Amino acid sequence: MRGILKIALKLLVNDRGKFAALIVGITFAIFLIVQLTSIFSGILAKASSTVINTGARVWVMDPSVQNPLNTIPLPDYVLDAVRSMNGVKYAVPLYSGVGLVKLKNGVYQPATVLGLDDTSLIGRPDMIEGRMEDIFADNAFIVVKDQEYAKLDSPSLGTTFEINDHRGVVVGIARVPVGNLFGIPTLYTTYSRAVQYLPNARFTIGYVLVKPKSEAAIPAIIKDVANIGYMAMTDRQFEIKVSNYYKYQTGVGTNILFMTVIGFLVGLSISGQTFYTFVLENLEKFGALKAIGAKNSELVLMILFQATFASVVGYGLGVGMSSLLIAAGKRFVPNYTADIDYWNLALAFVLVLLIAALSSLIAVKKVIRVQPFEIFRG
Repeated sequence: MRGILKIALKLLVNDRGKFAALIVGITFAIFLIVQLTSIFSGILAKASSTVINTGARVWVMDPSVQNPLNTIPLPDYVLDAVRSMNGVKYAVPLYSGVGLVKLKNGVYQPATVLGLDDTSLIGRPDMIEGRMEDIFADNAFIVVKDQEYAKLDSPSLGTTFEINDHRGVVVGIARVPVGNLFGIPTLYTTYSRAVQYLPNARFTIGYVLVKPKSEAAIPAIIKDVANIGYMAMTDRQFEIKVSNYYKYQTGVGTNILFMTVIGFLVGLSISGQTFYTFVLENLEKFGALKAIGAKNSELVLMILFQATFASVVGYGLGVGMSSLLIAAGKRFVPNYTADIDYWNLALAFVLVLLIAALSSLIAVKKVIRVQPFEIFRG
């Protein structure tokens, strides 16, 4: 059996032109699949950036909320009701809105404004420069240093700006685990200042952030919140809800799916045609092997080994190329969004095995049907 596989490998790599075409087709397909699914994964991660960066365990919101940007203000009594529920250690309000920042050069730039609870500052980011306590100073804001930081003219400590005709002062620069999806900078301030500076409707609480006394108390909290007509979700449930919204209720998921299928079909067509041509050109060699005693099962194993070997090599090259492009994109392109995850790699691996199986299917039938006397007669 080992000798059969050595022969199969030599037949495959000795035809350098066909082997190179086969590898290129599979590599290109895997490159497209990994690249597209990684972009989708990055989009989903950034879509949940507010949930991830805030770090709250349970979120209370209006039942109509689909994603963190679709904030529906809650009445003040919801905060009081949640604080009085069994199993709640503490609950704080979070303001989430968009303000129009006027820079020194006169340019206006929209920015996401998150207002943290004045007492606890739950959901605060990690500081790079400045002190978190300075957020209580007059007109104080903290700027997140992410891909959108330059849109605010890369402010430093003490930089002033206007936001909705109010004066703002940068008192700190912070970092967060995940950047914003929609290309606008992020500012943090206190809840009371956010309510004062930004135009609001009758209610101002975007979300209520809950710290349960224990994990076992979460189901009861969710049920109690539902009883007063609102919705409570864990951070993971909220992330899944946001992901499902972008997958099924926007065009993002459908478009990525179609493009991934196209990448798969491109790889399948190139590799299938090339591999079938390779088998036809080497049909006499397979016939000779059958004449000297090789069984059909051994010839089938040779075909499967060749297709699998080429597919695995193409898989490695495709993943490597995609990884290099993603690393370069994150390094040099500010708004580039892509994350390679285990599910990206697993999906690409399953699809490359499917390419190998389908590419070898027709070739297997051709090899099994060949008769040694036809080869020698020719």
